[in-house]
Parts: sequence; C-alpha cells; structure tokens
Amino acid sequence: MTNMSKTIVFFGTDEFSATSLRELIAKGFSVAAVVTKPDSKKGRGRELSKSIVKEIAEANNIPVWQPAKVAEIIEDVKKLEDPIGVLVSYGKIIPQSVIELFNPGIVNVHPSLLPLYRGPSPIESAILNGDTETGVTIMQLSAAMDAGPIYSQVTVLLNDTETGPELETQLAELGAQQLSLTLPAIISGHSQPTPQNDASATYCKLLSKDESTLNLANLTAEQAERQVRAYLAFPKTKTVIDGQQVVITKAHVTNEKASPLNLQCNDGRYLAIDELIGPSGKPMNAKSFINGYLGKS
Repeated sequence: MTNMSKTIVFFGTDEFSATSLRELIAKGFSVAAVVTKPDSKKGRGRELSKSIVKEIAEANNIPVWQPAKVAEIIEDVKKLEDPIGVLVSYGKIIPQSVIELFNPGIVNVHPSLLPLYRGPSPIESAILNGDTETGVTIMQLSAAMDAGPIYSQVTVLLNDTETGPELETQLAELGAQQLSLTLPAIISGHSQPTPQNDASATYCKLLSKDESTLNLANLTAEQAERQVRAYLAFPKTKTVIDGQQVVITKAHVTNEKASPLNLQCNDGRYLAIDELIGPSGKPMNAKSFINGYLGKS
C-alpha cells in the first residue's frame, strides 16, 4: 500500500471541509468513505438539504455515512483495511472509541496556530482581537478539544481588513494544501507530531445569535469595526438606527460625526457605516439608507 492509496475516512460537513475533500480527491488519495452530518431541514419550505461534503462524495461515488451518533460507524470502519481518519470542520465530537479505530489516528485541520484559539470560532476570534497573524495547524485529533499533538503549521499575516468569510476561504485553501502535503509523511510514519504547550492555550467560544447586537457602550470604534468584519457571515452585526433595525456589513473608523450613520463608541471615536442591510432585507450603501429611511440627503 502506498502513501496515496492508504484508506482514508473523511469527516466533514461545511464548505471549509469541502475544500480539503476536493483537494484529497484531486491529488489521488483513496477516500473510502465520507462521514457527514445527517441531512437537515432548511429554508422556508423546510426541505431536507444535503451537506456540500455529501454532494462532493456522491459526485465521486464515495460512500456516505451520516450517523446520528458518531459511534454508529464503528462496525463500518472495522470492515476497512487499516484506515486513517481525516477530520476537517465536521461539527461533532469524536469519541476515543472511534479515534482508536484509525492508524495513526485521525488527522485534523484546525484554522489557528494552536495552542491559540482552541474551540469553534478561531477565525472570528483572530479578527476580533486584531491579531497580526493566524494560520492553520495539521494535528492529531485527541479526545480533548483541539489539544492533540501537532504535525505542521503554516502562518498567514493579517492586515486588519479581512472579513470572516474572506479569511475562512483563505485558511480553507491553505489548510487543504498543507493537508495534502503533510499526509503522505504521516501515513508513512516519517512525520511524528509534537505535543502542544497546554500552558499557552487560549480558547474561543461557540458563537450564537446573541452575539450579533452591537454594544457601542462596551466597544471602542476599532473593536466595533472588527466585529463587523468578524461576524459578517454569522451571527452578523445588528443595531437600531432611528427605530430601524439594520445589519451592518461594512464600516470604517472616523473621528468625526459627519453622518447620521456615524455611531459614537466608548472611546469617543465613531463607527462609520458604509454598507448595510436595511429593514427591507436589501443590501444598500449609507447614502441610500439615509435617503430612503431617514429622509436626509
């Protein structure tokens, strides 16, 4: 068995993981099965929707497993010959009983420079905190959250303008490339992981819709602008202007109150809204909102 033909079971669900699955298929790795979340009801019609990872697997004739509980795949995995696991943004905790089925375990792609930002929102956290760099880590999955030993890391410099979706796309592509480069050495045993320094670990939380409210009393203008960029996809950044609830999609920091859409923050500076989604649900620029909803030119 070659490093490229060793049986892989791929765990993933969203577009971030889909980028790695596409890369593995394109590079000729042997993906024997894909594990993804069960189909979910979406949209106004509440119709069942497949994950993007399931769609890719079906298009490439790869068997799809969608367990309600991860342990349900144990017997299926045991039927495979000496498999290795690869997990990228699957969305469920993998029990030790499943990790132990794979040799040398399950390889995980995590979008931060571990041990920084262990947890479910590392991309948003890097933007919120104004970090000058982030990256991706190829690691060995452990039962403890994002605490496994590290195979390799790649660093990305940040310029304080990235949005959450932009950085996610960049790290998804970088992670997929690094995974395909690192995996052969992991499979052959030539790459051995290095333990993380747990004393340096930081953690990030699962984001919820409650995070979307823009609390100007607790934020500097710079922090507010970072929130707009970090939460652009989810949970978004919402505020009320002249009785109208809006979603802010683009903004910048200024020292002047030159517009009714310049919102004062706790440092005395202003978050100047450039683009937003108005009460109608339509995206618009600041001038259009002022003309349409505030009656000012």
